[in-house]
Amino acid sequence: MEVKTFGVIGAGQMGNGIAQVAAMSGLNVIMNDIKDEFVERGLANITKLLGKSVEKGKMSAGEKDAVMGRIKTSVNIKDMAAADFVVEAATENETLKFGVFKNLDEVCAPHVILATNTSSIPIGRISAQTKRPDKVIGMHFMNPVPVMKLVEVIRGLATSDETFKTTWDLSVKFGKTPAQANDYPGFIANRILLPMINEAVFCLYHSVGTAEDIDTVMKLGMNHPMGPLALADLIGLDTCLAIMETLYNGFKDSKYRPCPLFRKYVEAGWLGRKTGRGFYEYK
Repeated sequence: MEVKTFGVIGAGQMGNGIAQVAAMSGLNVIMNDIKDEFVERGLANITKLLGKSVEKGKMSAGEKDAVMGRIKTSVNIKDMAAADFVVEAATENETLKFGVFKNLDEVCAPHVILATNTSSIPIGRISAQTKRPDKVIGMHFMNPVPVMKLVEVIRGLATSDETFKTTWDLSVKFGKTPAQANDYPGFIANRILLPMINEAVFCLYHSVGTAEDIDTVMKLGMNHPMGPLALADLIGLDTCLAIMETLYNGFKDSKYRPCPLFRKYVEAGWLGRKTGRGFYEYK
């Protein structure tokens, strides 16, 4: 199936990044969120990143203008009726995502593929909210989307071969390297990554080391580009906690129990970079 117009639900950190790479690949993009201020902020972030690319000589001013011209903003989910393919990139909240997919199923034409950027929620649970489970799939981008090469493509039990191929080919069109994962909580990326981050939080909770020392050990000892606590701040502690809870509830295994310090920080509103305070403070 040829995709010409690409819809994105959510204009936040992940959503505006997905919209940017889609527009850079030549697709017309509809970037939707619930408030004008959210879509305008997302659009401003895309403008800023493309501006830096122009400054560095990676693209011309004309190319930047062409990319921006392909992005339309929206605060009405009914606008997704014009899309050939939609990716949901809303907050990692099961109830919220279920509602989005029920609405998309009503608005979008029957042939339209509905993908989710969920970090951990099983695709089968999401697809069950629709009348088109064969056209629902996971398309998990990494943060920051314009930079990171991986897209984790996750098939639900009912996902068709055509849906999978279209999503895989679209990932390649975006300049990404797709990898297939099967439908288990957390898939591959976060089933491995989040327990590591959670254990780093336990180390901080038990005073095994300071945040700086824990991150230094992982950066210099394991050659990670970023320490796990700094990475949690980048992802968002609320998102990390939600993923750990999905893993814990999905597998009923105590090794996925979220560290109490995670919950304490989230309840205090210390969510990482987006709020200026997480395991570190940000200006």
